[in-house]
Amino acid sequence: MREIIDEVSLWFKSGEPFALATVTRTWSSVPRPVGSAMAISESGEVVGSVSGGCVEGEVFEVGRELLRSGHSKRVTYGVSDENAYAVGLTCGGTIELFIQCINSNSFPEFEVVVNAVRQGKPIAIATLIEGTDSVGSHLIFNGNEVHGTLNSAKLEHSVVADGRGLLDRGETRVVKFGPNGERRMDQVSVLIESYTAPAKLIVFGATDFAVAVVRIGKFLGYRVIVCDARGLFVTEKRFPEADEIVIAWPHKYLPTVEVDSRTAICVLTHDPKFDVPVLEIALRTKAGYVGAMGSRRTHDDRLRRLREAGLSEVELSRLRSPIGLDLGARTTEETAISIAAEMISDLVGGTNEALSKRRDPIHRVSLASETSALSDIRDA
Repeated sequence: MREIIDEVSLWFKSGEPFALATVTRTWSSVPRPVGSAMAISESGEVVGSVSGGCVEGEVFEVGRELLRSGHSKRVTYGVSDENAYAVGLTCGGTIELFIQCINSNSFPEFEVVVNAVRQGKPIAIATLIEGTDSVGSHLIFNGNEVHGTLNSAKLEHSVVADGRGLLDRGETRVVKFGPNGERRMDQVSVLIESYTAPAKLIVFGATDFAVAVVRIGKFLGYRVIVCDARGLFVTEKRFPEADEIVIAWPHKYLPTVEVDSRTAICVLTHDPKFDVPVLEIALRTKAGYVGAMGSRRTHDDRLRRLREAGLSEVELSRLRSPIGLDLGARTTEETAISIAAEMISDLVGGTNEALSKRRDPIHRVSLASETSALSDIRDA
C-alpha cells in the first residue's frame, strides 16, 4: 500500500470511504507480489494495481459492491483454460485478494499507519481475513506500541509476537493460528503487512552520472543520500531528488551511517584518493550492493590498492566494478539504468539473462514456500 498511501490518505481525511484490495497469496507466475494493493474510492477513482491489468476491472466491480454493503471479501483469480480473455490471469498464475471497506469506523487507526509510512518509521498492520466473526478487524504495532484490536487478547499476543519478527525482516505474508492464537493450527488467517523504512542508496561522488543514479534511485523507492567532499558540486540544485546531501569525505561519513543488507552503495568518483578509502570500509559492511565506477585499468589499480590496505579476496569479490550491467549504455541516463539493473539483481536475486532465453518461472518465490520458511523459524 506504500505506493498509494498519499492518494488514499486524502480520501480518508475527507471522509470518503474506499475499498482496499490487497494481494494475500500467489501461486505460480504472477505480475504483482503479496502485499500489492489497489484502492477504489466511493466516487469511482482507482489507484494502484494487484495484477498489472488482468483482473483490475473485476476487482473494481467487487470493490464498488463492498462499498455499498460495508462488508469484506476474499476472492481468487486464476487463468481460464476455456477462454483466456475471461476474468483471470493470462500469465498462468493465481492470486488471492482480500477486499475491505476502509473508513473512520472500520479502521480508525488508519492515520497512524499513514504518518508512520510518511516518516519512514517501521509499522505493521495485522488484518484478520478468515476464521472468526471479527474478519476485517485490524491491529497496528511497531516495536513498542499496539493499536486496534482483533477482539481476542490471546490471538493478539501471538500475532504481535510473530508479526514483530516479520516487521524486523520487512516481510508481508499471511500467518495462520488457532482461535486463541495457538501455533500449528490454521483456523484463523491474519495478513501481516510490514512497512519498514525505505532502503538506502548512498551515492559517493557528485558527478553527472551521480545525478542520473540519484534520479533513478528515488524512482525505485530508495532513501537517497549523496556525499562528496566538494561542496561546490554537491548542492540541492544539482540533486533535487536526493533525500539527504552530505558535504564530507566519503570514508569519514560512511561509518556514521547505519548500513544493512538492503543498502546499496555506489562509488562514482573514480578517483583513488576518494574511492579507495571509502571502498575499504564499504566492502566490510553488510551492504547488499557495492559498486564502483571506472575503467578496467582503474579497476585493476583499485584492486591493487585495496589488497595493500588488507582486504581479503572474499571481501573484494563483493565489489561490482566496473559498475553496472553490459547494456551498451552510452548516456549518463542509460548508464544509471545499467547500474540500477545490477543493484536489483544483486539485492533481489536475478540471473541477468534475457527472460526470452529462459524457461523457468519468471517469479520464483511463492507464498507457500514463505509460509514453510516461517514454520521452520518457529521450529528452530
